[in-house]
Amino acid sequence: MHENQTSQAEEGRKETRKKTLPVGVEDFADFKRMNFYYVDKTMFIKELLENPGKVNLFTRPRRFGKTLNMSMLKYFLEIGTDKSLFDGLAISKETGLCECYLGQYPVISISLKTAHSGTFEQAVNQLCSIIGEEALRFRFLLDSKKLNEDEKKLYKQLIKVDTSNQGIYMMPEAVLTRSLKTLSMLLRKHYGKNVIILIDEYDVPLAKANERGYYEKMINVVRNMLDSALKTNENLYLAVMTGCLRISKESIFTGLNNLKVYTLLDTECDEQFGFTDAEVRQMLDYYGLSEYYNVTKEWYDGYRIANAYVYNPWDVINWCDQLRAAPGKRPKSYWKNSSGNEEVKRFIRRMGNGVTKAQIERLISGETVQKKIEEQLTYNTMYDNVENMWSLLFATGYLTQSEPSKGNLVRLKIPNSEVREIFSDFILELFEEQVAEDGTLVTEFCTALKNGDTSEVERVFTRGMGKTISVRDTAVRKEFKENFYHGLILGIMFYKGDWGVTSNRESGEGYYDIQIEIEEEGIGIIIEVKYAEDGKFDDACAEALDQINKNHYTAELREDDMQTILKYGIACYKKQCKVVLERE
Repeated sequence: MHENQTSQAEEGRKETRKKTLPVGVEDFADFKRMNFYYVDKTMFIKELLENPGKVNLFTRPRRFGKTLNMSMLKYFLEIGTDKSLFDGLAISKETGLCECYLGQYPVISISLKTAHSGTFEQAVNQLCSIIGEEALRFRFLLDSKKLNEDEKKLYKQLIKVDTSNQGIYMMPEAVLTRSLKTLSMLLRKHYGKNVIILIDEYDVPLAKANERGYYEKMINVVRNMLDSALKTNENLYLAVMTGCLRISKESIFTGLNNLKVYTLLDTECDEQFGFTDAEVRQMLDYYGLSEYYNVTKEWYDGYRIANAYVYNPWDVINWCDQLRAAPGKRPKSYWKNSSGNEEVKRFIRRMGNGVTKAQIERLISGETVQKKIEEQLTYNTMYDNVENMWSLLFATGYLTQSEPSKGNLVRLKIPNSEVREIFSDFILELFEEQVAEDGTLVTEFCTALKNGDTSEVERVFTRGMGKTISVRDTAVRKEFKENFYHGLILGIMFYKGDWGVTSNRESGEGYYDIQIEIEEEGIGIIIEVKYAEDGKFDDACAEALDQINKNHYTAELREDDMQTILKYGIACYKKQCKVVLERE
């Protein structure tokens, strides 16, 4: 092949090579340097800088792009930045704004997401390390002719490391609480310009301290650090913070009158965290995944921030990455696996204690509830009453507004199938615990099932359903309803340890719901669960048995030499069921 032909072939390969999906990428510079796919959110810079507060706080759920946007701000504003990072992006067309801000300010940028540990002392050490490592970026201050020796001594206090443990920065609490103000003063003197301070995930140390029992100590440290940096700091040009919650002024922002807060109810910057529908369509099209648009929307869209509807970006990126590796796979909850979901667990456990089953039933079924939302919370009181818990679920993204709010009265709903599955999973988990406490339920249900006593199976399962919520006959897809009741049956069967129970496995020409083998008695059982739309139990049961027979679900049982085979069609509607049996 001639040289020019080789070159043309190489160019062709470059054109077809897709950018890498940025799974877990939070450094803005990596998108250009490592050729990651980037959803352009640079107009966030314009929206923020054209009408900023002195101190700006953005509250958004976890995994909604807060850290990446803060990294983008740092690269845009910081003196000495690589300005080419913004070539071709939307902000590059705002020439006047770029002249004023691009690469024009000293920037202190920290993330507090790692400032948590089992003890207060360890958490403070982590805070010291975060500040110390950021201060090390400005090591040129030691040689600055603009600073005197006393000021250089102040800088050395920020970067002093314990000689016995090189990973620990030695910073007395008095130095730590003034560290951001001290560093901003030194940078202002060196550059002759006031400083921009960026603090990502400012509330993580408080959340973790509350979980681990040292909240009061930690809030004093964080309050004093933020007070000196943001409230009485003549070296500050502006500050931007992000977090999940807006912590009440009384507990952390006392006297801070220059705070501008952008919550989930505010229209400013409402599209700048999360992906819009147009951005998701463009991503799917780029990777040749447009056929998955509807399922992507059902699972990961639905978050309403003021007037904007957005998708969870963490989910969309991971979902696209999964589809590229294994087309046709079922969507799953990526967001759930990135946190312990303690908020939902505690909320569901409050059923009957301020949270009614009817309220959860309406949410699970795609309906709404109207609640008064308190936007200023404190971590040590957020579980004290049910109203706080509704506000917490809203702030953390488990619930979203279904329509424009009326002041602090918000009509809430579950945003999408992913979050609905999270609720469902914890409801089923609670149901399993209740079943374990009721020793007779498992015995009675399994005995009736084995004996082919359909009326007794109906009676016992109906009693079991009375212990938990139901699924209303609303807009939620039939597949979800069937999976929910399927899960309830499995929750009972879980405690029958001497039976071989499998679920959603391939047999014959399809995938059965539940299969049971009682080896010592040679009994095999197939269960197909259906949701009886509008209470049409007979139709649903007939459909279940037809599916078992049509797809030969009993093939595996026959191969395993089960002498007696029982085929059950179970139809469920709200808290009622009908059971039919066919023997083979």
